[in-house]
This record gives sequence, C-alpha cells and structure tokens, in this order.
Amino acid sequence: MTPQDALKLGLDSANFLMTTYLGDMTDDELRMRPLPGMNHIAWQLGHLIVSECEMAGAVGAKMPELPAGFAEAHKMEAAKSDNSAQFATKQAYIDLYAKVRAAALAALAATPSAKLTEPSPEKMRSYAPTVAAVYALLGTHQMMHVGQWVALRRKLNKPVVI
Repeated sequence: MTPQDALKLGLDSANFLMTTYLGDMTDDELRMRPLPGMNHIAWQLGHLIVSECEMAGAVGAKMPELPAGFAEAHKMEAAKSDNSAQFATKQAYIDLYAKVRAAALAALAATPSAKLTEPSPEKMRSYAPTVAAVYALLGTHQMMHVGQWVALRRKLNKPVVI
C-alpha cells in the first residue's frame, strides 16, 4: 500500500459516512438547527466543499470551479443564515462534493510520494505541516462536521446508522 492509498482510505471512509448520514435526510432537514447556535448541515456541506477546494488547491490540485456565489454563501458569517434560498438542495451538494472529492483524489493519486513529505503552504503549516497532512485533513475535517450531524439525526428520531 502506498501513502496515497492510505490517505485515500481515510478520505473514502469519511465520504462513506457522510453519504450514509445524508441518505434519509430531506432538503428541509438539512436546514434545521439541532440546537440554537449550531450550524445546519446545508451550510456545513457548502463549507466543506469550499474548504476542500481551497486546501487541495493550495497543494497543487486542479479543483473544479464552484458555482457563482457558492463560496460567499458558505462563508463563516453565512453560518447564521436561515434563508433557505441561500442554500442548495441535498442532491446539489452531493453532486458538487463528488466532483470536488474526485478532483482531490485524482491530484492525490498523481502526487509523487516524495512530495507528500514537503511542507504545506505557510498559511496552513500550523494545522497541516506537510502536503500529506493537508490531504489527511480533508477527511478529518469532513468527519468532524459529519459527527455534528448526529445531534440533528437524534432530534429527528432518525435511525442509528453504522
């Protein structure tokens, strides 16, 4: 197994859990807050997509262009918004995430092993010191947010999955 294969396993696991947790959720449920002040899933999905484009792009991945206004609709300040028109449908998020993740995985596969140990861009080094750490962070960032979705799933009496 190559380092790229190991990193891909983490990314695939995170993506599997995300799609499993989203499977029985509706568009309206994605915009519900489990508790006051908690971010809804729709914003988190957009945030993950924007973040993945930025992080993978910073280490040389050619990432797809996001739809006009998408990044702005998912900035930190937008997390407080309950304006449904600002957010996409579940399927739109899933489709866009699939394109973004495919681009990140293609870039990871094409990255020489020696490059994985190189320092990440300066602005990322405090939390992802190497190129490999940036790719690992794509999955751990995704898992951190997916873990937050359990609160809403419990509130909605959704079945336990996995």
